[in-house]
Amino acid sequence: MKQAKKPKKHKLSQIGKVSANARTTDTHVAASELLIPPRKVAKLLPASKKHYQTVLMGRRSIQDIMDKKERRLFVVVGPCSIHDPKAAWEYANRLKRVAALVKPTIQVVMRVYFEKPRTTTGWKGLINDPRMDDSFRIEEGILTARRLLLKFNELGLPCATEALDPVIPQYIADLISWSAIGARTTESQTHRELASGLSMPVGLKNATDGGTQIAINGIQSARSSHHFLGLSPDGRSAVIRTTGNPYAHIVLRGGAKPNFDPESIRACEEALAKANLPVNIVVDCSHGNSNKDYRLQPVAFESALSQVEAGNRSIVGMMLESHLNEGNQPIPKDLKDLKYGVSVTDACINWDTTEGILLDAHKRLSKVFNR
Repeated sequence: MKQAKKPKKHKLSQIGKVSANARTTDTHVAASELLIPPRKVAKLLPASKKHYQTVLMGRRSIQDIMDKKERRLFVVVGPCSIHDPKAAWEYANRLKRVAALVKPTIQVVMRVYFEKPRTTTGWKGLINDPRMDDSFRIEEGILTARRLLLKFNELGLPCATEALDPVIPQYIADLISWSAIGARTTESQTHRELASGLSMPVGLKNATDGGTQIAINGIQSARSSHHFLGLSPDGRSAVIRTTGNPYAHIVLRGGAKPNFDPESIRACEEALAKANLPVNIVVDCSHGNSNKDYRLQPVAFESALSQVEAGNRSIVGMMLESHLNEGNQPIPKDLKDLKYGVSVTDACINWDTTEGILLDAHKRLSKVFNR
């Protein structure tokens, strides 16, 4: 009778030797650098009482519009992204002048976007790459962004931005009057939790396919309390506990087709009411609502404005992508070849068109709101 074979013993060399200096973490990390803490940035670039008066005025106006206490609209308008501080400052001064003229009917909020979500790759915005040369001097970008926000708020111009990286709000959120959660991140638990703790009204955009349910789910989540990991003002990991953001609302930005038309607005109103949410809608006139053609932004704005004129009370605001000059441009190898006042991300309408849209809207809304 044959004896049963003994199981083979595998030598270590057969399954792979483990060296003494083997690594199981950071195998794809080339380097890491400590970042200046948010508290230190606030000390280096402190906000004054005047800055905070602008911030709070902007927030309260938007909240009152959403609560139907103010018979006005708010319009978030400005470059798709900020890449040239000089051009941004010129734009802000022009916008401030028009904002004063339309104030009785429109609360103007300057679009000051420092971070750009990318579908694949591309320039990620002034905070991530302020020199636009792939050097990614993020600390420099944070300081530049905060300096600009201080200047705009000193001017008396409330600011809006997109909350993209969950760390960045610790550095600049005290200077922001309205924030957006983008279409690519509205479904993200991290961004819903972030929105629940932000101190300003937050608009959550519909999904890139145009569906609104993901945004509605996001609003419900953002209006709830959360516990999550975040960054303390001292730059340490911390457990953040939020109370929920009562001014989380939807932004319609189109998708497979535009959704600013009356039928889409009514469908959104019904969906919000069914979810027991305040029926507050912001119409983003760019992105899917302009079929990514900046020249069609006025069409979307006109439709939303006409609906307000006809008695619609759910549309509380609009968004426009606008710069000094129209269109957009690729980032050249030699930055000296950049065209002044032209977007390097999404194409924008020019200043003359922007001014005309705002002044015309004010004239028409004055008749509606004074009835």
